[in-house]
Amino acid sequence: MAPPLLYLQDIHLTLGGKPLLEGADITVAPGERLALVGRNGSGKSTLLRIAAGELEKDSGTRFFQPDATVRYLPQEPDLSGFETVLAYVEAGLGPNDEDYRCRYLLEQLGLTGDEHPAHLSGGEQRRAALARVLAPEPDILLLDEPTNHLDLPAIEWLESELNSLRSALVLISHDRRFLQTLSRATVWLDRGKTRRLDRGFGQFEAWRDQVLEEEELAHHKLARQIVNEEHWVRYGVSARRKRNMGRMARLGDLRKEYREARRVVGDVKMTVTEGKLSGKLVIEAERISKSYEDRPIVRDFSIRVLRGDRIGIVGQNGAGKTTLINLLTGKLEPDEGTIRIGANVELASLDQKRMSLHPDTILRDALTGGGSDFVDVNGERKHVIGYMKDFLFTPDQARTPVGKLSGGERGRLTLARALALPSNLMVLDEPTNDLDLETLDLLQEMLTDYPGTVIVVSHDRDFLDRVSTSVIVSEGDGRWQEYAGGYSDMVSQRGQGVGSGASRKMIPQKGAEMRPAPAAPTPAAAPARKGKLSFKQKHALETLPARMADLQEQMAKLQKRLDDPELYAKDQVTFARISAAFAQAGKELAQAEEQWLELEMLREQLEG
Repeated sequence: MAPPLLYLQDIHLTLGGKPLLEGADITVAPGERLALVGRNGSGKSTLLRIAAGELEKDSGTRFFQPDATVRYLPQEPDLSGFETVLAYVEAGLGPNDEDYRCRYLLEQLGLTGDEHPAHLSGGEQRRAALARVLAPEPDILLLDEPTNHLDLPAIEWLESELNSLRSALVLISHDRRFLQTLSRATVWLDRGKTRRLDRGFGQFEAWRDQVLEEEELAHHKLARQIVNEEHWVRYGVSARRKRNMGRMARLGDLRKEYREARRVVGDVKMTVTEGKLSGKLVIEAERISKSYEDRPIVRDFSIRVLRGDRIGIVGQNGAGKTTLINLLTGKLEPDEGTIRIGANVELASLDQKRMSLHPDTILRDALTGGGSDFVDVNGERKHVIGYMKDFLFTPDQARTPVGKLSGGERGRLTLARALALPSNLMVLDEPTNDLDLETLDLLQEMLTDYPGTVIVVSHDRDFLDRVSTSVIVSEGDGRWQEYAGGYSDMVSQRGQGVGSGASRKMIPQKGAEMRPAPAAPTPAAAPARKGKLSFKQKHALETLPARMADLQEQMAKLQKRLDDPELYAKDQVTFARISAAFAQAGKELAQAEEQWLELEMLREQLEG
């Protein structure tokens, strides 16, 4: 077995008088792929900074091979002091590294390298920082939330790029699909200590639940043992002149062990405040269009949103997802088309940039609106301190300014505000940003049980698979298309992920609003000979139109069944079967269209 490139052993660190790390260990072998997971505030980023040499530990051992190269991606990269992005990326190269990779990676990530760092958005800064750590192809890559601020095409590109590298990886991410794809082992940081599972993240959650169950059982046994010892102390020595001091010391030790055992951090308790029941029809948009400076953002889009729908919206950054939401909720007027909002619709929204949170507002005022100690939740008045505890805030944080909160804490605060508003339509723009996995689980459950309608923008593929009943995808040039099911169902029906064909032209098809045009075959693919079509080719050319019409009619019938908002909740097996049939019919239709197009081009060529 090869010696480890890096290991941390028995790492201890105290921050602000509170122990954060109490014996954490990590070992990284050549080519290893580690997922580092844990609750928000458990110390994952701190441990990664110690591994990178950015932060000094209180005690413990840090070792890495002297000839090994390591690169660290922080959550908030610092690009100050550089005139161009290219200069920033090249500064991360070692003496023997090739500089051509800097330009290549920046190109792949949508940057030229000539940009000034001060003018970059958060997402562009993250892309530049990724190029800087990837360019040297180091022995060890330490990546802290590498998918933050990235859109889906960039996330999927990054997955592919990291898979192609020989570097060892240590990943912190809240993106389940990203961790499942890349990890081969998992390190769980919990209450200051680490546990290791030599399997990828896909196996982690079942293992974690088993560990916690065993721990709870052991804790219960310890409590019973204390009860038994206390019974002996009180009643077992009445006939003796003195007590057994050994057993008394044992009782003291048991009490101390029980008292000092650090229990699992509590779970967030989410309760949504429900509004009046909305009408069956929530939103109806008919052939709406919106452009800015001659650039189409939404073009000729129609949709009917019914009560109980859970609609995901995905697309590249800049595609117009937020604009589409604002159109559908009536915040923006379309240039063309009509939008009708149903009866009794009460909207609660979560904005992507948390703009509604002023940095100087203290936490309790952000929840109550100021001037009160209570929050109205689902028709009940709840003291703000109790409501704070539901979202893992401590009472001493009540007067903490919002600007002093971490990204995860701001995410929980914004959710707490949104869920306290009476609503039957929830619009969530990137709700998963900065939330830990356990909080994400609870949010998914809450949205699944929510009796109203949900529209959510997210780059989290796993979240969309678990929550969505349909997904609206940007097809480019202002075109948007709705697909039944979650993100994986969309990819199956569409034949590709987001961004893979965004610029393809659209052609109208019978039985569907719009479908991507099949790629035209290259001239080289067409035979050069002259003559006539064979009998088989001629028969196929004559029969394919009827076959395509049948498939379109079949898809329309399946789509009608999938449009039933109650189907998924009542019978998930049937929903999955119909979704698979819809996807297969779409695949056969695309093949038939492509075959017909090739034969038609061949016919025209042969006829001169």
